[in-house]
Amino acid sequence: MARRRKRNPLPTQSFNIKIESLSHEGRGIAHLDDGKIIFIDGALPGEDIKFMFSNRRSKFDEGRCVEVIEASSNRVQPECEFYANCGGCSMQHMSSKAQIEHKQSILIELFQHVGSMNIEHVLPSMQDEPWAYRRKARLGVKYVHKKETVLVGFRERQRSFLAEISECKILDVRVSKLIMPLRELIAGLIAKESIAQIEVACGDKQVALVFRHLQSLSKQDKKVLIDFAIKQQIELYLQSAGPSSVEKLYPDDGISRLSYKIDEFDLEMLFHPMDFTQVNAGINQKMLSRAMQMLSPQKGERILDLFCGLGNFSLPIARAGAEVIAVEGDEMMVSRGEENARHNNLSNVEFFAANLATDFTHAAWAKEKFDKILIDPPRSGAYEVVQYISNFGAEKILYVSCNPATLARDAKVLIDKGYVLSEAGVMDMFPQTAHVESIALFTKKMTAGK
Repeated sequence: MARRRKRNPLPTQSFNIKIESLSHEGRGIAHLDDGKIIFIDGALPGEDIKFMFSNRRSKFDEGRCVEVIEASSNRVQPECEFYANCGGCSMQHMSSKAQIEHKQSILIELFQHVGSMNIEHVLPSMQDEPWAYRRKARLGVKYVHKKETVLVGFRERQRSFLAEISECKILDVRVSKLIMPLRELIAGLIAKESIAQIEVACGDKQVALVFRHLQSLSKQDKKVLIDFAIKQQIELYLQSAGPSSVEKLYPDDGISRLSYKIDEFDLEMLFHPMDFTQVNAGINQKMLSRAMQMLSPQKGERILDLFCGLGNFSLPIARAGAEVIAVEGDEMMVSRGEENARHNNLSNVEFFAANLATDFTHAAWAKEKFDKILIDPPRSGAYEVVQYISNFGAEKILYVSCNPATLARDAKVLIDKGYVLSEAGVMDMFPQTAHVESIALFTKKMTAGK
């Protein structure tokens, strides 16, 4: 058997280097003396820093900034005392203004790199509150034997261990203040080593926590959890296996819905704690307002909403009077969309289930024509959809993206299909992180004689 080549140990001393640029992931980029590229956590372009190696690879190395000798004007003091260790966010050392400018530059760069595409009009970047915005999260839980303590939160930066935190500056404050009480609660459970994670979901008025447990909970533990939920005024769910095993422990009222309002369109959206919803309520409100302005739905128009989820875009479009066909791969979310349409007394929206990553052309709705289309796909994008898009005959396509790389890829296809990239810009859905949310409008190119 061939022996595995032993890696050389990492140097233990620090080194000086000048940072040249910033990666899409928000890490400083520099070159070592031998020309090899290195990505450095916590460093900004133009800075002279000291760094230590954290990993060495064949094509590039990785490091972390340990001292800033000459700081960038974009550097700020991180708000969170746990920032250096916790991997929940990665850009607190960079001003909010510089963060969004960086994200906008990524979007423009990718459009140009993938297909030499230029945006006719770059939209003003969209921001809201940079802190305490996160309403959805998955918190890890770990009982640490050596310390006889429970950790609740995110993983350490570049490591698999949970970071030891007592609060989180980006979580909704209603959840952040529960970090220490949760650590104490779980430490007192008989099944403290069985709790693997906590799913967090916040509505406008409700907070729900879903405890994932790997063994059955005793009556005693369930009582302790109920007492905690009563004291903290939260809703508490248990999950023993897959999503279908989620059951509400408290309150025992038979209601498993949270809600958020979209005031501009007089809507209230209902959702289960395990449903996908936008994490940032402030940006979601602004995003919907901008989307409706860009799409400009009118009475009498037929509009297709693909990857519609629970109807976050579908219902505002329907409220404007257009006839909406909403399509989603998850049948549970289709049911949720129908529930929300009924809840808001909207009869001009119809929901369908279809896997949009495979051939959907046999579906009856896919053979119809539409005036406009909205696409809000997952990170993998909508490559299969855009191949077929010209068959719908839409004059406008509004693409909401959580991954600028797949947006740029799909945009190239849309342009080849006869569309023009009219407007695009970024939205800071995840401040203090490298995540880039964007929106782009494609309009059908006018042919000669029209």
